[in-house]
Amino acid sequence: MTGSRTGALRIGWIGCGVHANEMLLPQLTRHDVEITALCDTDEARLNTTGRRYGVPEAGRLRDWRGLLSRGDLDAVGLAVGPALHHEIGLAAIARGLPLFIEKPPAPTARQAAELAEAAASRKVPVVLGFMKRYSTANRIAANVIRTEEFGATASFLGEYMTAPTYFAGDPDYSGFYLHHCVHYFDLVPHLMGEVASVSARRHELAPGKLLLHVDFRFANGGIGTLVMGTHQSRGTPMEWWQVMGDHARVEVRNVHEVRYFRAPPFKVSRAEASLIDGEDTLVWEPNLTAAANEDHKGYHALLGDFVRAARGEPTTAPNAADGAAAMALLEQVVVER
Repeated sequence: MTGSRTGALRIGWIGCGVHANEMLLPQLTRHDVEITALCDTDEARLNTTGRRYGVPEAGRLRDWRGLLSRGDLDAVGLAVGPALHHEIGLAAIARGLPLFIEKPPAPTARQAAELAEAAASRKVPVVLGFMKRYSTANRIAANVIRTEEFGATASFLGEYMTAPTYFAGDPDYSGFYLHHCVHYFDLVPHLMGEVASVSARRHELAPGKLLLHVDFRFANGGIGTLVMGTHQSRGTPMEWWQVMGDHARVEVRNVHEVRYFRAPPFKVSRAEASLIDGEDTLVWEPNLTAAANEDHKGYHALLGDFVRAARGEPTTAPNAADGAAAMALLEQVVVER
């Protein structure tokens, strides 16, 4: 880190596209940060983003090398696509700049491992954009799974779908794999523990409409199935998962609702039947009239951990090694084609 660790963290941000402007920068700037410099190859996009975040013209750059050469940055954020994530990430690590890298960290598992090795060697904090760990519902459910009451994880079931138009012009499905599927190759081990093996069954309904059933075996003996595909409408709920323990299971529906099932007795013949703490189902969903206080997608909490990591504070944020591990699992599935 080249700057002070006190006061607002000075951020250089590379990539001013839709995702950065709609998802990442609005949540990042809710923390104690200053966007000191921006970079994008598209001048109009760069200037629009610069005006939005009060970055002076001198801080708006078209070349990422110029941004990294500045002496007034404490950390750097990247949202430019996997090939540039790898190239720029290595350059930023070489300068000792803490990094946020939107997923995926690189186009291949080998390159993701290179990033992880460089970060470990230089002891540079790198936070990966695996925000699924951070959505409020997923965090609640993950904490339930880690309780003694829940017991060992035995089973994972899940669906994470999208639509063909989302990856239009991408007939090899690389965008689907790298930008969609990779999320759950981080989330599933986060919930279930170490993956012992993974394989996939593939069904292409028509060009652009792919269905995958991914089968997991976990180091603790648990098993799992994850359904992913590009043949559902994005106007419908696209995401659901469930983890089973011993006489317990927890579910997250449509990103925002948590259900925790225990082992309640049958109530039909019991006149005194009631709802019993410790036995009956618990349900949580957010107060949508106070939606600004919620973090359904998880970006705010994730970027908060990035800020803390850049300041040298301990976090459990997904790091470069987690990115390499997720890419390694993804490639095993892609090879199964």
